Amino acid sequence: MRDLFSIDRKFEPIAMPDADVSLLHGLEMPMPYENMLRKLIEDIKWRQEAVRIYGKVMQQPRLIAWYGDAGKKYDYSGISLTPLPWLDILREIKRRVEDCTDARFNSVFLNLYRDHNDSMGFHSDDERELGLEPTIASVTFGATRTFVMKHKKRDDLASFKIPLEAGSVLLMKGGTQRFWKHGILKQTKPCGPRVNLTFRTIFDR
Repeated sequence: MRDLFSIDRKFEPIAMPDADVSLLHGLEMPMPYENMLRKLIEDIKWRQEAVRIYGKVMQQPRLIAWYGDAGKKYDYSGISLTPLPWLDILREIKRRVEDCTDARFNSVFLNLYRDHNDSMGFHSDDERELGLEPTIASVTFGATRTFVMKHKKRDDLASFKIPLEAGSVLLMKGGTQRFWKHGILKQTKPCGPRVNLTFRTIFDR
């Protein structure tokens, strides 16, 4: 009997200059999406970090976690993260993401947006340990939030707004991080929690 995950699903390319971005809807999971969300919220060791923005130190407006292979540290915005060991649920999500992307990942960065007030500022995932053209697969569970992308150099290009619903996988490859930045804005309309997992490959320095 075929596993449900073996049903063919295709990524839909998003036409953007200087980027390789595509979206898959409805990645098969071992349990309903709402159960996946609940388990991730309960099982992950969430933390809130302080960051310096325009000279001011403030708490990040979301919770984060870093899991991965031993030794795959990740540094960004003055924060140094040592990976926690893989949990079974993270390994299972990773396996399914790798199967549909033909990529291999050794770490995952998780964000918990508790409600509509939580957000992520504009940035690029272009740290040295990610390599020159990183492949990043972003998986969503919970409330739909809008992923906004802005070109770094071309003011003539409008922002791309991509609603990411539960079960979606956003795949970013090639020069995307070099030319584009992305973020999740606060919104006025109340919403429930959202967990986002971004699978990455950390290279030795």
